[in-house]
Amino acid sequence: MTHPRPRVLIIAEAANPEWVSVPLVGWSLASALREVADVHLVTQVRNRDAILRAGLIEGQDFTAIDSERFAKPMWALAEKLRMGDGKGWTIVQAVNALSYPYFERLVWRRFGPAITRGDYDIVHRVTPLSPTSPSSLARKCAAVGVPFVLGPLNGGVPWPEAFDHIRRAEKEFLAPLRRVYKLLPGASATLDHASAILAGSRYTASEIPERHQHKTLWLPENGIDPKRFNRRATPADGPLRVCFIGRLVPYKGPDMLLDAAADLLREGRMRLDLVGDGPMMPELRAQAERLGIGAAVTFHGWQAHDRVQDVLCQSHLFAFPSIREFGGGVVLEAMALGVPPLIVDYAGPGELVDNTTGIKVPIGSRDQIVADFRRELTRLTEAPDRLAPLAETAFQRVQDAFLWSRKAEQIAKVYRWVGSGQPAPKPHLL
Repeated sequence: MTHPRPRVLIIAEAANPEWVSVPLVGWSLASALREVADVHLVTQVRNRDAILRAGLIEGQDFTAIDSERFAKPMWALAEKLRMGDGKGWTIVQAVNALSYPYFERLVWRRFGPAITRGDYDIVHRVTPLSPTSPSSLARKCAAVGVPFVLGPLNGGVPWPEAFDHIRRAEKEFLAPLRRVYKLLPGASATLDHASAILAGSRYTASEIPERHQHKTLWLPENGIDPKRFNRRATPADGPLRVCFIGRLVPYKGPDMLLDAAADLLREGRMRLDLVGDGPMMPELRAQAERLGIGAAVTFHGWQAHDRVQDVLCQSHLFAFPSIREFGGGVVLEAMALGVPPLIVDYAGPGELVDNTTGIKVPIGSRDQIVADFRRELTRLTEAPDRLAPLAETAFQRVQDAFLWSRKAEQIAKVYRWVGSGQPAPKPHLL
């Protein structure tokens, strides 16, 4: 690689500045990488208008690939098969794994000659994040001597055994069969031909075969935009103010939080803000009334992003008893505002939080998690001075490692590594 800034073709089928979850990750990472590389973004046509509104120039800064001929009917099929809004995520991923190769076929048709000519120093596929989506581009790039970076990949964290009933309620019938993806055509070849594999979680990294561990690097996919998170929490003195943010669905555990906090809420030692909406809202309201805590719990429902920050900035603690999160971006958002998290030590959140930035309880049964959350909340009401150092360290941790600009710097190390052409130890990113 002879250029001072690598010329990188970013493949992000999902990349949209106006959406959330994976599309926002794709957009945010691709945008941040413009600070360290000459980037051309390749995305799906459904993102075109939002990207134009964000100020990018089509043809110069990005290219929109129209794969709707296949993607649109496959998405409609996935929506029918998932049997409920927000449910059956594994089904959606399975259908996407079947439809995505057509997108890459069109990408190669459009950019294959330029990649072969050497117009790009690196090809980096950012999304899909799911490791179930193989890439034909990996083999094609390897054949013409262009390094191919894959990831961050994330997903596939097993459902905790004690919550299998929730898995069934979420229509995750394919979850036990998820590892079958390794038998898909191209799955092994994708890893074989990738120059570097970014794993968004330690679990995903552990699923990468041993023969590829020398080129596998851990890099959580979520990041923080300091333009959106530019405040610090300033909770008032008084009762412990606790906030929960998320969809009101069973695996997020809002009902567990109400049970855990009930005594403290009744006694006036704590107040709870629940931000989010979902199918559990009616039963959560009924639960609060049954427990006699309705006056101490505020159900905010869905809120615009700025309003969510308003609530968080009034909080001493972010409580999040979710039992299955891949990335845990909301945990980072709380930390970015200086609100320490109380979480279940499992999957994404458990990797983002340590004992200097928050509080973790072990994964276990529902009764165990409720008891552990009750114990920690009670301790904090009795010793609230524990929170200030956690808040400061959590805030600083985000500034040091999880701003999107920091992630771009981390990936720039990977670009230099794969582009050097020389044997060298893989870089340490975090």
